Amino acid sequence: MHSRDVFFPRRRFLVVSAATAASVALPAVAATPARWPSKPIRIVVAFPPGGLTDAYARLYAEQLTAKFGVAAVVDNKPGAGGIIAIDAVAKAPADGYTLLMTTSGTVWQNRVLYSKLPYNLDKDLVPIAHFPSGPLVVAVGEKVPARTMREFIDYAKVTPSSMGTYAPGSYPHMVADQLNRSEGTKLQAVHYRGEAPMWVDVASGQLQIAIGSYQAFATVATRGVRPIGVTGSYRSPKLPDVPTLVEQGLKGFVYDEWFGFYVPAKTPVEIQKKLQAAAVAALGDPVLLARLKEMGVEAVGNTPDAFGKMIVQGLERNRRIVQSRHITAE
Repeated sequence: MHSRDVFFPRRRFLVVSAATAASVALPAVAATPARWPSKPIRIVVAFPPGGLTDAYARLYAEQLTAKFGVAAVVDNKPGAGGIIAIDAVAKAPADGYTLLMTTSGTVWQNRVLYSKLPYNLDKDLVPIAHFPSGPLVVAVGEKVPARTMREFIDYAKVTPSSMGTYAPGSYPHMVADQLNRSEGTKLQAVHYRGEAPMWVDVASGQLQIAIGSYQAFATVATRGVRPIGVTGSYRSPKLPDVPTLVEQGLKGFVYDEWFGFYVPAKTPVEIQKKLQAAAVAALGDPVLLARLKEMGVEAVGNTPDAFGKMIVQGLERNRRIVQSRHITAE
């Protein structure tokens, strides 16, 4: 597949990745079955229902069902920072009936947070498609007096506070550690198995602050949870009046997370191409586009080569951060 086959202008939201720097050449694969698909397709999700990872998987499941005429079902396997789900797919039959939906955090941080993993992401899995998350929302509970991130930092310097994270080694985990070291806050990172329970605890007052997708934040936005910033390089289209952390003077906190579909490495190339083509076809569905807009996902384009570089650069960046701060999830 050539770059021109999958390059979309800035107003597109989906990037198909036939090869990345982490997997430049496709590995040896099994012969393509005579007819695929002929039974249900399973999409394993590394997080529980309620977050953007799960929402993306369900949107894509609908597309696969409509495209191929077989049921595509979502199988949530949260826990261990995504390791459970990734390992399940890495060891699944390479027949095109098991896909993985996971986040950039599980791709990057797990490889530097854990000394041993039961899989080798570069050798056991092949990336199929890339989806951006849009700016993540930084929000506090109603009892926290802060209206900006700088006000929260001042508050957390004198008030022991907890920051929710959706997995060990996730971006919120890094932010909590960085704020403690650079700003003198007293943040305790509290790890959850996904976004939904994390935001519920912000709304109930058990957590003072959390960071996550707009889609999940929106479920508690009317329950006193107040946004004080967003993490991307641009403002969220759903929260245009909320400034980015960069605009608030926190230049080291830009983070544009992404989500990715993977299949077992020996999945036949012809099946990989069909899955990639289905992802391209999804761009023509106005219903899907409208639903993504509701989730606050900004349309951003990319190329497979750029996606590959993003994976490698992100891995090295996170390796430096984790090692310099002696962060561990074990």
